[in-house]
Amino acid sequence: MNWKQELENEIRSLGEDITSLATTLTEEEMTREFDGESYGLNSGGSFTAWTTNYVYFPATYDGMEWVESVPRDPCMKKTHHIGG
Repeated sequence: MNWKQELENEIRSLGEDITSLATTLTEEEMTREFDGESYGLNSGGSFTAWTTNYVYFPATYDGMEWVESVPRDPCMKKTHHIGG
């Protein structure tokens, strides 16, 4: 897994435009493969990313890692608990 694939999946699931993506990750950091399903330490790097309507960031629970997102602007969308 890598952050580029995970970000693209989350962005598409929200109907956002992938071309509007801005991120703190370099291309190398985005495409670096890591085991996001192992117990122990996080192996994917930290980041923040943005599209027109959402902010994206890494989430983790018990060594598993994935991308989560929240709206950029105030709205009535509730945010569920993230992590563990």
